[in-house]
Amino acid sequence: MRRPFYKILYVQVLMAVAVGIVLGYAFPHAGEAMKPLGDGFIKLVKMIIAPVVFCTVVVGIANMGDVKKVGRVGGKALLYFETVSTLALVIGLLVGKIVQPGAGFNVDVSTLDPKSVATFTSQAHHSSFVDFLLHIIPDTLVGALAGGEILQVLFVAILTGFALSAMGEAGTPILNAIKAAEQLIFTIVAIVMRAAPVGAFGAMAFTIGAYGLASIGNLLELVATFYLTALLFVLLVLGLIARVVGFNIFKLLRYIREELLIVLGTSSSESALPALMRKLEQAGAPKGVVSLVVPTGYSFNLDGTNIYMTLATLFIAQATNTPLTLEHELMILAVAMLTSKGAAAVTGGGFITLAATLEVVPEIPVVGMALILGVDRFMSECRSLTNFVGNAVATLVVARWEGELDVARLNAVLDGAEEGTGAREAPAA
Repeated sequence: MRRPFYKILYVQVLMAVAVGIVLGYAFPHAGEAMKPLGDGFIKLVKMIIAPVVFCTVVVGIANMGDVKKVGRVGGKALLYFETVSTLALVIGLLVGKIVQPGAGFNVDVSTLDPKSVATFTSQAHHSSFVDFLLHIIPDTLVGALAGGEILQVLFVAILTGFALSAMGEAGTPILNAIKAAEQLIFTIVAIVMRAAPVGAFGAMAFTIGAYGLASIGNLLELVATFYLTALLFVLLVLGLIARVVGFNIFKLLRYIREELLIVLGTSSSESALPALMRKLEQAGAPKGVVSLVVPTGYSFNLDGTNIYMTLATLFIAQATNTPLTLEHELMILAVAMLTSKGAAAVTGGGFITLAATLEVVPEIPVVGMALILGVDRFMSECRSLTNFVGNAVATLVVARWEGELDVARLNAVLDGAEEGTGAREAPAA
């Protein structure tokens, strides 16, 4: 028997988002007061991300049993990430040059308040690429799990997986214990995801209550341009990649609709990371590939953030009447490729990444970020959604590249014909 529609998770999240928008618009102060609900849900999810990544990566590598294969999968993933990320940066730059959303603003830089962006610029200043690489190494082995930073957890998990593979039979009891812990963690994930509607309601009510729909009025062209560009990137670029791999992008979006709505409501792609990993496995991607590509992609495959960086950079330049040469534009692309990795794990990463990019292109006034500070929250949802879809596609691409993607099963699951996977109901189980 089918469950009543109101018990389906994505329907509950959609209703919660709608109610949150209405509350935030009609009663702004009440909407702002809902902020702890959204923050609490995100904290719940972040609480379990570290053990999810650790367990899945360790089990995935140990099951592969081939160090060369792990390196090959990681190398293919990074090659794909850099190729598609560069394409996203170029697309954002081209759209900014063609549409010119900042043209005509004629903003006097001296009238902008540098204090409003001081926090972001100071964090960007201390987030160089070298610092980023060194930060991957945790202070202690256990500290990585305690701190919850994805790349540190990934680093420790890869070392652990290699060690268990090298131990052979002696490592089997430890591996079995980690597999049991993995089942426990995913059961906790299922419980936590039941609170997704509450978290989405709180986050959306706060966003609308604090910033108001009217706050995007004078910057509507930038917001609309960004959303449209991201949508075209997903449907055309990722859609073409999906077709080559052997699946339909629209069907994939329908398959992960629950997770997309959670990301939309919370403005955080991390909030749906565990559920995405489980769904990709159920759709025919091997566990070893999923466990490596998805967590790595959260720091190295940020398509939405890349589009945002070049588009927002050109917007600020246009709004402040700052002329840019081809050399400046190429420098923006080169710097953005590095800063998008350097600030990936920082809270408010999209805005801080933008600040880090502007710091290295002195012709564009960093204080110009104050122009988009009020609407950044509205664009963060789009960044997170695009990043999320990009990582789902990347995982399936690498799996197919490895010759381990069960394309028949994938299409059966996406068509809804595959029974017994539990894929659609896993988060609400």
